[in-house]
Amino acid sequence: MSREKVDLWVGLFVLLGAAAIIFLALKAGNLSTFSFGKSYTITANFDNIGGLKSRAPVKSAGVVVGRVSGVSFDDKMYQGVVTLDMDSKYQFPSDSSAKILTSGLLGEQYIGIEPGGDEKNFAAGDKILYTQSAVVLENLISQFLYSKASDAATPAAGSGDSAAPAAAPAAAPAAAPVAPTAPTPSAGSQEPANK
Repeated sequence: MSREKVDLWVGLFVLLGAAAIIFLALKAGNLSTFSFGKSYTITANFDNIGGLKSRAPVKSAGVVVGRVSGVSFDDKMYQGVVTLDMDSKYQFPSDSSAKILTSGLLGEQYIGIEPGGDEKNFAAGDKILYTQSAVVLENLISQFLYSKASDAATPAAGSGDSAAPAAAPAAAPAAAPVAPTAPTPSAGSQEPANK
């Protein structure tokens, strides 16, 4: 093999390596599905956005239909404002709802759009009125631990440690007297014969 062919192959492998690194950087930066097509912008207010970041996907039925273009704070309503760039080929009714969801237990957060039933669709600049904030894992864990601690602090019924005395068992209803009956002979016993 000549020197020029070796240089050509080395150059080709270097270019392929650079392309692979760029591809991985785009995947890691969540830019691989970036669309240069037309889009429209809508906003949504949330009480808690959790760990939602810019460039997070906006999904409906598991399909990416847009991206989070910005996250800001509304100092009048004390809420997080999320700006969404929606792909213009996906139109949603104006009464659709948005939720902040998590991929898996500890995965990335994204916006989930649930389509409504209105005949009018969102237009550029509209606001999603029906939103559900992110579920914060730390809050769930603390609520669970608090409920377990309060259950442990409450004594079990009948343990004797309770502050209120246990109710006395109800008396059995009085039964009518029963006349005595003669014992019946069992199959293996014999009665003495009269002599």
